[in-house]
Amino acid sequence: MKSTVEQLSPTRVKLNVEVPFEELSGDFDRAYQALAQQIRVPGFRPGKAPAKIIEARVGRQAILEQVVNDALPAKYSQALAESETNAISQPEIEVGDLVYGEPLTFSAVVDIRPEITLPDFATVSVEVDPIEISEADVEDQLEELRQRFGTLTAVERGVAEGDFVTLDLSATVDGEPVEDAATEGLSHEVGNGELIEGLDEAVTGLKAGETATFTTTLVAGEHADSEAEVTVTVQSVKVRELPEVDDEFAQLASEFDTADELREDLRRQVSDSKKYEQAGAIRDAVLESLLESVEFPLPEKVVEDEVEATQHQLVHALGHDDEQINRFLEAQGKTREEWDAEAKDEAEKSVRTQLLLDAVADEAETEVGQDELTQQIIMQAQRYGMPPQEFIQQLQNANQIGALYADVRRNKALAGVIGEVTVKDTNGDVIDTATFFGGNDDAEAEAEGDDA
Repeated sequence: MKSTVEQLSPTRVKLNVEVPFEELSGDFDRAYQALAQQIRVPGFRPGKAPAKIIEARVGRQAILEQVVNDALPAKYSQALAESETNAISQPEIEVGDLVYGEPLTFSAVVDIRPEITLPDFATVSVEVDPIEISEADVEDQLEELRQRFGTLTAVERGVAEGDFVTLDLSATVDGEPVEDAATEGLSHEVGNGELIEGLDEAVTGLKAGETATFTTTLVAGEHADSEAEVTVTVQSVKVRELPEVDDEFAQLASEFDTADELREDLRRQVSDSKKYEQAGAIRDAVLESLLESVEFPLPEKVVEDEVEATQHQLVHALGHDDEQINRFLEAQGKTREEWDAEAKDEAEKSVRTQLLLDAVADEAETEVGQDELTQQIIMQAQRYGMPPQEFIQQLQNANQIGALYADVRRNKALAGVIGEVTVKDTNGDVIDTATFFGGNDDAEAEAEGDDA
């Protein structure tokens, strides 16, 4: 087999491939064997009919077409390997005329990775906010803990903001009841704005057993965007009473014996959270700096596929209903053109990021061990609340194991870059990124070798 590569653009090539007819002999043998099992020929046992008889039954051209269809993926992969073409998209394949006994010719147009020249990472410098822990941060954590252990107590007064109420709701549109808007015993915290517009104002001041009516616009269901008259009845009014912060509370809410010990542990938790936030800021800053400093063309087809995949998720979720899509965009305050433009911008940044980090990983010869991949799978499974084995099965069914591996490799490559760049906070202090991202293994190994 021989192939040539024609450069169509910096990110797109055309492979022209010619496969000698003799190289298809094995594919013909397999095709005849498969057909012999399917075709019943009088006088021959299943699978034993000669090729000539099978040809007479099926037709030589039909067999040739089947052989080519079966052989094409392997021949295309072989052409990629032999020409060292780094394809990153599905090929657009065009097969030449099929003539029995003549070479198989086909062309494949495919996107490739552009040439990317990486900077000297030691010259890169980024700046992030310093870690600052205030007593207010600790008190906020303490308040959340108090809320968690608070108790609800009924009161005999009118509803006020922050109260917890139990409600019965019903609604009508043009005098007709709306079934999916009716409910009883609905729990609600007044003032959180999670339910329909106008509800909190309507119940404010009402006592248990009292009713109010108000007008609002429904946002979901059959009558979405319709004006409805809603009737609300308050069944109960309760307030949350919070425990005092003392040693007794510390023993109830934690493993600590005193309130001072509890506060100190909350301070440590706040510190850990701030460090995690700073690590994320460092990662984003370094990646953004690299994206700004490295220019390279983007493969258009890959970007188009990314846009289509992103928009398809929303379109599918909305049942491919143009009316629902338009309502969604209207709620977002966007036109279809603005949505398309945003999707393209996001796709371009995503593709640019992937290609850049792939280039970093290639230059550093970054490898991902089985333990690292397994750890990422476990973390993502926990995030989705799934058993790891079930999550792995879903990844396999969706052919996403390779994509997950690529993401882990990119993140590992970026962590290696972060170990080389200079990171300071806005106070001018240098941050030891090894705390978050580990050290430079190559540098440590070289230092150990020098010491030896």
